[in-house]
Amino acid sequence: MLTGALLLAAAPATSAEPAHRGPDSAPWTGTWASAPTETPASVTAEFEDETIRQTVRTSIGGDRVRIRLSNEFGSGPLAIGEARVARPAHGGPSSRIDPRTDRPLTFGGRTSVTVPAGAPMLSDPVSLKVPAGTDLVVSIHLPRSTRGSTLHSMALQRNYVAAGNVTGRAAIEPTATIDRWYFLTGVSVSTARPSSAVVTLGDSITDGADTDVDANHRWPDFLSGRLRAPGGPGAVGVLNQGISGNRLLHDPNPPAGSDAENFAAHFGQSALRRFDRDVASQPGAEHLIVLLGVNDIGQPGTVAPESERVTAADLIDAHRQIIARAHDRGLKAYGGTVLPFKGDTLGFYSPENEAARQALNHWIRTGGEYDAVIDFDRALRDPSDPQRLLARYDSGDHLHPNDAGAEALAQAVPLRLLR
Repeated sequence: MLTGALLLAAAPATSAEPAHRGPDSAPWTGTWASAPTETPASVTAEFEDETIRQTVRTSIGGDRVRIRLSNEFGSGPLAIGEARVARPAHGGPSSRIDPRTDRPLTFGGRTSVTVPAGAPMLSDPVSLKVPAGTDLVVSIHLPRSTRGSTLHSMALQRNYVAAGNVTGRAAIEPTATIDRWYFLTGVSVSTARPSSAVVTLGDSITDGADTDVDANHRWPDFLSGRLRAPGGPGAVGVLNQGISGNRLLHDPNPPAGSDAENFAAHFGQSALRRFDRDVASQPGAEHLIVLLGVNDIGQPGTVAPESERVTAADLIDAHRQIIARAHDRGLKAYGGTVLPFKGDTLGFYSPENEAARQALNHWIRTGGEYDAVIDFDRALRDPSDPQRLLARYDSGDHLHPNDAGAEALAQAVPLRLLR
């Protein structure tokens, strides 16, 4: 959604990895994911002979790891000089790794690789014990002049840039700190335990907008913690595919000459367009939670043209498409009701927009087309004014939940759905 972006042509997707199988017939399940977007033309981030050291939080553990890199929005080949994965060091700065866990990554047996424009690239498996609910560090050396064309713009995680190829060094001297993930879109693990994954498809509320940086307080993070707790359903990976500003039906389309031209590209392709890449191709995915629609309602007339205004019927049809495509892939699909936003600071609220939200939520609750309903609206609304967020869950813009609100969203998910 919009606030996350202000704060801070996908290639054809491969089919889902059937029965969690990798090329060596070992089981693979996603433990972390991030949806890629392109970057606005006005953003000139560029790397040359530099290392990007990026931290992600695992949801399930395993004994082997592989990563997914992406050049899906690059206009030319992406040269990777070297890439390595490690666990962070105990104590000290978050840019430091534990050298005992440092592993070089290969791609078809090569330590360097060129990722074609418009394509993703999976690494070869590497042996590394990865505990659930811990940080993992991926270091990528970019030897040539490389535009930061494929990224996730709101990591809510401090990542680092350093000069030269320092991928294998335990300690680096950062030249920059960034709150983005570049070229890194997935981590999967191999585990002997039966495992599966749930994909959370959403906008900035799922992406974690207005929650604390480096805290892993997005609502999918809190859900992952619940799944790992005693009595939880076991090894279920949680793959966060929220994108700030994302819509069901439209790609970014900022009005000409508006400030939105400087950030709207980060809103990502429409959920219908990115579904195959960001949901269907995720390793081990068996469940899908959808929380989308507020940007379709609120962006037209603000950061999107008025001509892209949609009706509740349009949104319902889009959700039906998500359900049908999920079922075609053997996924259980759960519909999340859209949160209230009366009084929001972004200009989304109007009586007409509220009526569209109510109509969409009524269908999600009563239509019987999702496999189950997760009533996020009921969990966070103010009982005395149901069109507003409850104050203790409000980040301050009356649209995005704060950390406590994110935890309440996670608590609203019945864990029995994910067993």
